[in-house]
Amino acid sequence: MSLQIFLVAAGKGTRMRSDKPKVLHEIGGQAMLRRVYNTACGLRPACIHIVYGFGGDQIRASMSDLKNVDWVYQAEQLGTGHAVRQAMPNVKYDDIVLVIYGDTPLLSVTTLGRMVAAVPDGGLAVLTANFSDPTGFGRIVRDSAGAFDRIVEQKDASPEELKIHEINTGVCVADAGVLRTMLNTIGRDNAQHEYYLTDVFSIARRCGMPVVTVTADDPEEVLGVNSCLQQAKVEKIYQRKVAEKLMTDGVTIIDPDRINIRGNLTCGRDVVIDINAVFIGDVVLGDRVTVGPNCVLKDCEIGTDSVISPCTVIEGSKLGRHVTIGPFARLRPGCELKDEVHVGNFVECKNATLGEGTKSGHLTYLGDATLGRGVNIGAGTITCNYDGLHKFKTVIGDDVFVGSDTQIVAPVTVGDGVTIGAGTTVTKDISDDMLVITRAPRRDIPDWKRPGKKDRAPKQPEDKQE
Repeated sequence: MSLQIFLVAAGKGTRMRSDKPKVLHEIGGQAMLRRVYNTACGLRPACIHIVYGFGGDQIRASMSDLKNVDWVYQAEQLGTGHAVRQAMPNVKYDDIVLVIYGDTPLLSVTTLGRMVAAVPDGGLAVLTANFSDPTGFGRIVRDSAGAFDRIVEQKDASPEELKIHEINTGVCVADAGVLRTMLNTIGRDNAQHEYYLTDVFSIARRCGMPVVTVTADDPEEVLGVNSCLQQAKVEKIYQRKVAEKLMTDGVTIIDPDRINIRGNLTCGRDVVIDINAVFIGDVVLGDRVTVGPNCVLKDCEIGTDSVISPCTVIEGSKLGRHVTIGPFARLRPGCELKDEVHVGNFVECKNATLGEGTKSGHLTYLGDATLGRGVNIGAGTITCNYDGLHKFKTVIGDDVFVGSDTQIVAPVTVGDGVTIGAGTTVTKDISDDMLVITRAPRRDIPDWKRPGKKDRAPKQPEDKQE
């Protein structure tokens, strides 16, 4: 006997009004299907059977890296019961089958584990939740003793049944043999003309098979996504839960309602995150890092005691200790800032390494460059790395002073201890300890008067033709 997971992801999601399959829409920067798959993997099943249909090519292409997956194609979307039936030939009679859905991204491993543990021998278990507003959900109908009796869908429910607050989540677990038998007995005599998986439970109950319910401790985790409005609601819940976990671990978040994490954020001790910060991919913040308002950090590592000032964008880069950056700075992929580097406002770096203690205060572009220790870059400096066809590299040694408005035309190497005067264009290598200045000679014109409007010659009348 082994655990088999059926992950149903075949629906079109018409209410999303999108050409993209519903399960590929993202929560927390990750497709819902991938997020549910990762949760399912936490149960260590023998196999995860993904039932897909609409947008199958897109789904398979975007999820080509998934392991331990049996892809099951549902040509016609005839309901949840029909979807589950497609995968039944791929499991053994004595297996345990857990059915989950690709549009419920907040499900937890803990809740699913409780489900698997609760399934009775030769029976079924269904996950329920209690909602203050159950509109749109199937209701759990119980008998006079409080035991499970049946599930009724919203469209098929009576006025009295619509008052029930306990809802069916669709998540269930059963002996494979029992489930296969029950699926062969259901029809689609209902408002949707679909094969409801929920009918299985009523039939099983009438046949005397044990059916138990497991109630979710947190109703929010069973919420599904069927529209952009619901997606936004679930996203907000996800972000709040992530923020709460970070704050529990000691991170100071100025406003937990104004943080967005689209990946994995790892924080050291005494980290402070201001409002509207966005974290994408894998981001690591060392001890005592401060992230200012409106920053975007993607796939980067920030060293201990570093300060990221407001409106800074960092992508694919690594920062050392005591680094200060921003405001309004941008690090593009491939940058490494060593300890105590300062990159100021409106400085852009790309594929650049800045050595220990190097500073670039403002209005500079450093692309495809390696800078040594203790370098000072003046305002308006540009490493000219592109000739319209190829990229070239600039190498600057230690203790170099670069004056403002300097252009360094790569490929070029600047030696240690060099001073470059303001306004210089560097096109050739510079040896150590040199002073380099390239300027046009100054020309002074005495007694020069700037022309004014009254000094302009009057407009001459046009010659008239006789």
